[in-house]
Amino acid sequence: MDKKIFAVDAACLLIYLVAANPAITGVGVHEWLGLGVLVVFFAHAAMHADWAIETAKSAFTSPSWARVGNLVLDALIVITFMTVTVSGIMVSGAVLPALGLYATGYYFWDPLHAIAAKVLLALLLVHVVVHWRWLVGFFRNGRKDHRGE
Repeated sequence: MDKKIFAVDAACLLIYLVAANPAITGVGVHEWLGLGVLVVFFAHAAMHADWAIETAKSAFTSPSWARVGNLVLDALIVITFMTVTVSGIMVSGAVLPALGLYATGYYFWDPLHAIAAKVLLALLLVHVVVHWRWLVGFFRNGRKDHRGE
């Protein structure tokens, strides 16, 4: 992994951490930052597409607990992130009205958004812990390999 990819990954995490705290930003900023996180997430996914494809292939051709577990963790993060995004849009009080839209089902979407957001935070913490050794090596050695694999 080069420094540019690491910078995008770090930006993803930082923007997410700010956006994930509406008590600090206010609901309107929280919603608009959430859409920004979606854009940064797509950049992150595009930058790691080769890794995802290679990991998926190797998980089937030469499976290991680390490869399969990492793939499952990443898949859960993507599913949960999309759940947070869709449910967040559906309960929007700033973004949707700014676009002249309104969504029904608040009492379904709001609890789903709250639960999914907490699950996403937990999964991201696990993701960082799983890659902790790689992160330490990246900062110590400036290694170029991806995720220490």
